[in-house]
Amino acid sequence: MSETRQQHIRGVLTTLAAVAILSPDALLVRLISADPWTLIFWRGLLSGITILLICMLQMRGSFLRQVRAIGWVGLLAGLMQAVATMFFVNSLRQTAVANTLVILAAVPLFSAVLSRIFLKETITRRTWIAVSVGFGGIALLFAGSLGGGSLRGDLCAVIAASLWASYLVTIRQGRAVNMVPALGLGGLISAGLVWLGGVDPLAVPQGDWPYILMLGLFVLPVAFGLITLGTRKLPAPEVSLIMLLETPLGPFWVWLVLGERPALTTLVAGVLIVGTLVVHTLLSIRAYRATAEVLPIQARVEP
Repeated sequence: MSETRQQHIRGVLTTLAAVAILSPDALLVRLISADPWTLIFWRGLLSGITILLICMLQMRGSFLRQVRAIGWVGLLAGLMQAVATMFFVNSLRQTAVANTLVILAAVPLFSAVLSRIFLKETITRRTWIAVSVGFGGIALLFAGSLGGGSLRGDLCAVIAASLWASYLVTIRQGRAVNMVPALGLGGLISAGLVWLGGVDPLAVPQGDWPYILMLGLFVLPVAFGLITLGTRKLPAPEVSLIMLLETPLGPFWVWLVLGERPALTTLVAGVLIVGTLVVHTLLSIRAYRATAEVLPIQARVEP
């Protein structure tokens, strides 16, 4: 087996492990009975410290220099990620988990639009079609939530998705620098913001601590660390395709443990959005591989 093939298999397995570890995130949020803002404090503080400690171990003597290198772009990305987390947690508390994760599956579509607006990147026709169909799925989901008391939670999910897309676009703007520390800073920023807002960090029921520690010290930092490793071995479209597995896995764990079943409109919207993203991503992978095959030939014939 070639080295390239081995790297690809390791990348796929690493990203699959990341999705498997991240998939109980929504369930853990639901199992924690503390108010959302207290949860956001500990989620951000623990995951932020853990991510930065991992960065410190990896970067060693260059840690402070690489943290400073993220500059205002990294700080802005961290702030966006922090606020996105606030809306994400509140969405999970105010609507069905399936609604939240289906809407968040559309983050790549939001990213495409924002990249076009702010980075002036060219968007292919297939991407515009995917954006249109995906946003139609979100509209269908909202229509199903009218009068059901979950509209506010769905709106929080849309805001979280747009902020995470903004985070990705900002990271792309600063791609010349290692932006992983920005993810850790984002956790600390979210903890700091809710603490300044008057949250009592110690107002946590005793039974919540195992879930909070599991979420902040293992699920989030390990999953995002594995995703970072996966992106080094796989092209971005393949990582995006594997990450879509979280959309069905997250609601599955919640249904298995808490018995929460998605509404019919949520299922239809989920099939529409995820199906569109799968087709679009497969086309992107094919285009990526075609380009990768052409470039070596060009390199041999060009002087």
